[in-house]
Amino acid sequence: MLSCRGSLLSQTIKRKTKLKTHKNVSRTRDFIPKNMHLEDNEEEVGFNLKSSAPSHSHWVQPLGNLYFNPGALNSRNIGLGNLQILSDELVLEILGLLEGTQLGVLATVSKSFYVFTSHEPLWRNLVLDNLKGRFFYNRSWKVTYISTFHPSFDVSRSARSSGLRVRDFYSDYLFQSWLCANLEMKPEWLERENIIRKRGISVDDFVTNFEEPNKPVLLEGCMDNWDALGKWDRDYLVNLCGDAQFAVGPVKMRLDDYFSYADQVKEERPLYLFDPKFAEKIPTLGSEYNVPVYFREDLFSVLGNRRPDYRWIIIGPAGSGSSFHIDPNSTSAWNAVIRGSKKWILFPPDVVPPGVHPSPDGAEVACPVSIIEWFMNFYDATKDWKKRPIECICKAGEVIFVPNGWWHLVINLEESVAITQNYVSRRNLLNVFDFLKKPNASELVSGTTDRINLYENFKNAIEASFPGTIDGLRLKAKQKKMSFWDSVIDSKVGAFKFYF
Repeated sequence: MLSCRGSLLSQTIKRKTKLKTHKNVSRTRDFIPKNMHLEDNEEEVGFNLKSSAPSHSHWVQPLGNLYFNPGALNSRNIGLGNLQILSDELVLEILGLLEGTQLGVLATVSKSFYVFTSHEPLWRNLVLDNLKGRFFYNRSWKVTYISTFHPSFDVSRSARSSGLRVRDFYSDYLFQSWLCANLEMKPEWLERENIIRKRGISVDDFVTNFEEPNKPVLLEGCMDNWDALGKWDRDYLVNLCGDAQFAVGPVKMRLDDYFSYADQVKEERPLYLFDPKFAEKIPTLGSEYNVPVYFREDLFSVLGNRRPDYRWIIIGPAGSGSSFHIDPNSTSAWNAVIRGSKKWILFPPDVVPPGVHPSPDGAEVACPVSIIEWFMNFYDATKDWKKRPIECICKAGEVIFVPNGWWHLVINLEESVAITQNYVSRRNLLNVFDFLKKPNASELVSGTTDRINLYENFKNAIEASFPGTIDGLRLKAKQKKMSFWDSVIDSKVGAFKFYF
């Protein structure tokens, strides 16, 4: 349960307030801190709101505040009537079935319905579902929807009335959505840096010390000769790309429209430009960077145009990023930052990050709605783990190697532009084969329309292009396994010897 003391959203504290707390997934109450409150005088711990953070537009307060206000009734319940027994999540799920006009009518029923129907993700879904990428973001998703479908409506009047304050409305769910959209990254979240950094190492050193043992590393200096590093600012990209449409979440947008959105948006999960066909759309983009020498063996290339998606341009504002996931098809990856900076957190394959709940077959992953929510509720717990995560901030001009099977989370600390590629080398080829022939591979494989036949096609192509490679790798893996048992078996007495 969230709580705050005093007037949480007052203008006097909104810029210096401290918070003290000890792929489509809905937030559950387990993800909400149980004892959060705000106090003006608590400077030594907690979180800062962004300097540009507005007060919650309707003065929604965390549920714990109700207990600091004796005699108050939660107007949320009064306004919902018999529906008050439903959780906030369920109320919003139901409202998500309505069209914009229906939401507008329902907003007039009560102050409670007014607050719920103003929830920005409802309008975001309506815009994205109905307009695809053919929209121009205008201050908020609700205003964007109204100005597009009802252009005669005075959206400036709507914007003025959107600040209607509703007294004694308490909701952890709605409050936390606002909170996660407006929190600064806590300094402690950025301090830890335990990744190995290397500059100018040989390919053999990379393979021996990082790729074969499946360990992350941050590489410096290997993109110094990229044209992209000096060219790819906003103006250059917008002029170069023109009317080309790029994949942004579930829609496609022009780059200038996306940048306009990124400049205005203040939401929990900003849309992220993540396009796998950028080089086909704008060949110049593909020619202005080179694959670092460490990653040039890419065995999926034997499939030619039939290979799964493998490279992406990534652009996003501060706060955007990717929640915890494992890269597709058991591939390894590299990620090169061209503009901005990114915070990375990586867990080895045998350690599931806290707050992350993969299904037994690996087809689905449940996790907190936003990256900030994960930091708020789970980051501190990792400090005492024996297997602590690998962390770093990857800046412009740096490349991170992400080994196959590693869980990782990435958040942009500022507007960022990056290139990433997934690849298969001899070091992880057998892992990829094992993944592709799983019984539920058709559900797990991504980036291709040929999910069922990918294993056979890839295996046949490798055997044709590199005869004997698969058998050689399997023999090497068998010998490596045998050498391990030699180290724990005493051949003279036929008994096990354990070394601890």
